[in-house]
Amino acid sequence: MSTDRMLRLPWTNVYGLSRSLVALGTAGTLAFSSAETLFRPVATLGTYPPCDGVLAASAFCAAKDSYTGLSWIMYGCVVVLLVAASGWRPRLTALPHAYVNYSVFSGIAINDGGDQVALILSVLFVLPALGDARRWHWGEPPQPSASRGARIWALLGVSSLAVLRLQMSVIYFQSAVAKLPHAEWYDGTALWYWAQDVNFGAAPWLSWLTGPVVATPVGVALMTWVPLAIEMFLAAALLLPQRYRYWAMWPGFAFHLSIALVMGLWSFALAMIGGILVLCMPLGSHIRKRAPADGSERSVGGAVPGNERQRVPGGEPASLV
Repeated sequence: MSTDRMLRLPWTNVYGLSRSLVALGTAGTLAFSSAETLFRPVATLGTYPPCDGVLAASAFCAAKDSYTGLSWIMYGCVVVLLVAASGWRPRLTALPHAYVNYSVFSGIAINDGGDQVALILSVLFVLPALGDARRWHWGEPPQPSASRGARIWALLGVSSLAVLRLQMSVIYFQSAVAKLPHAEWYDGTALWYWAQDVNFGAAPWLSWLTGPVVATPVGVALMTWVPLAIEMFLAAALLLPQRYRYWAMWPGFAFHLSIALVMGLWSFALAMIGGILVLCMPLGSHIRKRAPADGSERSVGGAVPGNERQRVPGGEPASLV
């Protein structure tokens, strides 16, 4: 069987959009936080950034003892991330993007799960991006090539995105299963405690919306159990037919946007939404505008239920060859 019947080219705007979301999340962390906040000393752990062993490779170690220097490095990292998010020359921005995410995760004092996910995703985007010869990652997929080099890069890119999908499934499975032994999660009260937390609870301006929900047993139970159901749905997405993956994708988006809105974890939300996009969309699919029967244009996903076999200019399915 020829390889064009087994794999499709990975260089589409789906992986491109995911890259952009991940980069924007980290850029937001650096742009809207001060050096004094991100690199403050931590009790029992010492000063930040840590620069021992491999951690010395972090960009922030170049100005470890100067908040002014750290601020300038942060600005430079924001520029790198915005260029990566713009989609310009993926093969040139992939490694700098991953390096900035490594520097952030290893260097800041208050990193969270979103920073770790962003690092993992940016590293897994390196191989697809290095093989992406397009000027912008928003462009149409390239024409299939019979060259050996193109086949190798396509295989490496698809393999890396497949690992990314598996990683996202594992993250959601672990997240859901880790909650089950705790009484607050299986009795449906966990989110009530989170809602009362001064640091992670809803902002005061949202109290009109969250207050009535957490004031009722049914509301609290739904807030607790619905996220568990969504996480299990996403964990199982790779085992499901494609049409069910779309059904998992949109609740996943809504779930993380609600976390961002209520808890303020926007960088975490953008990283996870970027991962969900690759997890739930078909590999090699491309989001494009399609002209409906009346002749007007509307924007739709190039990969929709019943239309999963994407095409590149010239009418051929995107493939390895």
